[in-house]
Amino acid sequence: MRGWFCAAGGHHRPQFHAMDQVRIDKWLWAARFFKTRSAASEAVLGGHVHVGGVRVKPARAVRAGDTVEVCRGGLRWTVLVRGVAERRGPASVAAALYEETPESAATRERQAAGRRLARPLGADLEGRPTKQARRRLEALRRGERWRGS
Repeated sequence: MRGWFCAAGGHHRPQFHAMDQVRIDKWLWAARFFKTRSAASEAVLGGHVHVGGVRVKPARAVRAGDTVEVCRGGLRWTVLVRGVAERRGPASVAAALYEETPESAATRERQAAGRRLARPLGADLEGRPTKQARRRLEALRRGERWRGS
């Protein structure tokens, strides 16, 4: 029985069943790896989520102690499941659901540093490019040689 009232009409302590497992798509959504559960489900179906090094389906149950690999937006997280939740809560609760491995955190930090240092094409131009500069950029993007004056 769940809730605060029993059938006899008296009060009693709430009896909530302890969850020991939950679907991987629900867990990814509750742990805030994805904004919606459908996005989490699509990522799992697309092969961007592995549990224990194995590609899984959205209905796969995840428990505390499992290792989950998540690829999203070119970034890869390898996390150890610390807790399970079926509902999405505050960020502080979501952060307690997993622990990222030190290797994963170091790799993501290196990738982020590399992206910060890499300058995008045309970053050396100040403000809006002129027509001539724009044509040069388009030629560079197409891999052609610019034939301007």
